[in-house]
Amino acid sequence: MPLKVGLFGFGRTGSVVAKEITNDPSLSLRWVCRRNTDPSIPFASRVLGYTEDFAPFISFDEMDDSFLRANPVDLVIDFSSGNTTSIYEKIAAFNIKVVSAISNYSSEEIEKVKSASQGTAILYSPNITLGINWLIMASKILKQMIPHADIEVIEEHFRQKKDISGTALKLARHLDLDPQEHVNSIRVGGIVGKHEVIFGLPYQTIRLVHESINRAAFGTGAIFAAKWLQSQPQGFYSMEQALQQSFKSRLQEI
Repeated sequence: MPLKVGLFGFGRTGSVVAKEITNDPSLSLRWVCRRNTDPSIPFASRVLGYTEDFAPFISFDEMDDSFLRANPVDLVIDFSSGNTTSIYEKIAAFNIKVVSAISNYSSEEIEKVKSASQGTAILYSPNITLGINWLIMASKILKQMIPHADIEVIEEHFRQKKDISGTALKLARHLDLDPQEHVNSIRVGGIVGKHEVIFGLPYQTIRLVHESINRAAFGTGAIFAAKWLQSQPQGFYSMEQALQQSFKSRLQEI
């Protein structure tokens, strides 16, 4: 049977993720929870271009125990604005697993996520694209191999993005870099997202680059995470763990 999925958020990225979910025959989008709903547009399916009525919109105020009992899902994918962590404990009580792709949690919010993970499996990744998480893994391995290299992180995004990329900060943290000194931000045009890690050596330079050219990349990453998470017990997971486990299992097959 298809994996029953609920979606938090239906903005610029969330709507693209919803389309990717509906395109996957192993998944079933059951409802979409968003900050504001419009009675004249009750179903996400209509916004996504389908003629059938499915995946009704609900507001976060409607996300209570009676709704969850009447509209059960196996997993929630969260692409909302980030103020949804208070709901995690509620959905964990129903043994609903969570894939969270929120860019920047506060320290208080991340503690709420970790607390909820004591009751269900939660995977959190500030950038859930497959490529960026491979970039993180490769960068960590390369630093172990050439620990004396100069390292700089460059992140490029669309002009309206105000905050420093959460992914760039994560890269800096994993590479033991001071983000104020070694994370360089560029804001120009409509760039979806580009991250580059530069390793400088005396006679050569190594550049590891990942660029998202379509927001659908977030959907494919979230779907990969959702399918992996289904076989995991309760706990707090990262995209790196999902990729490492999958990578190791594939190596054994070679």
